[in-house]
Amino acid sequence: MTKTTHIKANATQFQLPQSHDEVNEAIAKIGLLQRERARIQADMDDELAKVRLRFEEAANPLNEQITALTQGVHTWCEAHRLELTKSGKTKFYDFAAGEIKWRMRPPRVSLQAVDNILETLKRLGLTRFIRVKEQLNKEAMLAEPEVISGLAGVRIEQSEDFVIVPFGTKLEEVA
Repeated sequence: MTKTTHIKANATQFQLPQSHDEVNEAIAKIGLLQRERARIQADMDDELAKVRLRFEEAANPLNEQITALTQGVHTWCEAHRLELTKSGKTKFYDFAAGEIKWRMRPPRVSLQAVDNILETLKRLGLTRFIRVKEQLNKEAMLAEPEVISGLAGVRIEQSEDFVIVPFGTKLEEVA
């Protein structure tokens, strides 16, 4: 007795047009759905903006109070810094309600007129402060693909997208 083998295949997950007219109708429906999606997105953005504004307005008086209290605490602590830090031996103080700290930020370089700075450094022979960065020129490789065709690790790749652009919409659907 021979055993029959059943082959199961998953059902198609998308509607497959059967004619030129059905493809045209599907493209028109894609355009309609895209416009509806854009309206929903715009409605959501409007609602989010209203909610954000409402909560920011509610929080604004609290922010002003926090700023004023913070400035007051900072001014008082600066006036009493030696006492609070034990003559500079510590950089913090614990109050019953919380802690205050003085922290030095790491040094940073602030630059203005970078071109002038580069010229001056070169003129003074201080090139150790100038970084030279080597990079591959991909644009040149694309311009002369035959020259680098045998080079290990370099491939010129190109792919194709299928794009549907329904009339009346700027968005594109890429398959």
